Amino acid sequence: MAGHSQFKNIMHRKGKQDSVRSKMFSKLAREITVAAKTGMPDPTMNPRLRLAIQNAKAQSMPKDNIERAIKKAAGNDGENYDEVRYEGYGPGGVAVIVEALTDNRNRTASNVRSIFSKAGGALGETGSVSFSFDRVGEIVYKSEAGDADKIMEAAIEAGAEDVISDESGHTVICGFEDMGEVSKALEAVLGEAESVKAIWKPQNTVPVDEEKAQSLMKLIDNLEDDDDVQNVYANFEVSEEVMAKLSA
Repeated sequence: MAGHSQFKNIMHRKGKQDSVRSKMFSKLAREITVAAKTGMPDPTMNPRLRLAIQNAKAQSMPKDNIERAIKKAAGNDGENYDEVRYEGYGPGGVAVIVEALTDNRNRTASNVRSIFSKAGGALGETGSVSFSFDRVGEIVYKSEAGDADKIMEAAIEAGAEDVISDESGHTVICGFEDMGEVSKALEAVLGEAESVKAIWKPQNTVPVDEEKAQSLMKLIDNLEDDDDVQNVYANFEVSEEVMAKLSA
């Protein structure tokens, strides 16, 4: 898989997930609160909230944390978060999209700009790189859900556009507008997905060497480390040889 998914796999293998669990929980909670505020606080009536809760459960987020995040929105005692998107270029001219939920736009913009410039990249205007990405739905299943043929068959039946299977699991890609329908159809056959979300999928990828890959991964790591940043997407591609060196 190209781009950011490779980076995710490397970090996962290094066991980084454990050390950032509390940070991850707070980001998931923020998404739940925003989803509950923008619609009904009832997941059966609010598709975005239903997905946010599903994704939190997939990361083993405690039930109490989930309920607290919903109550925070219902009680109107929580901060008001704005959804902001930043776009820019990292080392090697790689396009990067950053999605954030923030209660202070100035702070977040300043932090994101600083992270880009320290990595030798630059923040651009909104729209400066998103034209080279497609907004699509991504539905992730663990490898235990079935073999590649079974997932492919279910995905075609559900109206998905593509499936990427590897040793870490299966990623089903569908149209952004079809995400709810496709995930529901897949759930009927394969059970609940590990995650269902809208992502920015690069139309083309930029091959990078070991040095650039290292810089890019540091850039993405620093961005993801920021409390306000929810998701980071990039259009780089790393060879298996370089991948093996970086994940050693």
